Amino acid sequence: MDSIVRLVTMTFDPENIDTFQRIFDEVAPRIRASEGCTSLVLLQDADDDAVFTTYSVWDSPAHLDRYRSSDLFIQTWEATRSLFSGRPFARSLRVISTVPGPAD
Repeated sequence: MDSIVRLVTMTFDPENIDTFQRIFDEVAPRIRASEGCTSLVLLQDADDDAVFTTYSVWDSPAHLDRYRSSDLFIQTWEATRSLFSGRPFARSLRVISTVPGPAD
């Protein structure tokens, strides 16, 4: 399996949360439609409403790299990073195995 999971955790100034969510809602369908993106999820920390993590799954590192070089990513990141209250944390993980559920 060459799939890559990309996690990006971002902390926002509280007054910027709504702006970030509007940006995400606007661009998420286009990110998800990027070649090789098989899943995109936005998560909010259970204990801190200002902390969000994006969870995306890509067919391969090359697909993720192409997206990260795209105008869509560059423009979205530029708009988003101005809203941060701290440094973001990103991590790419290789998928080793997926455990099916009983219905699979």
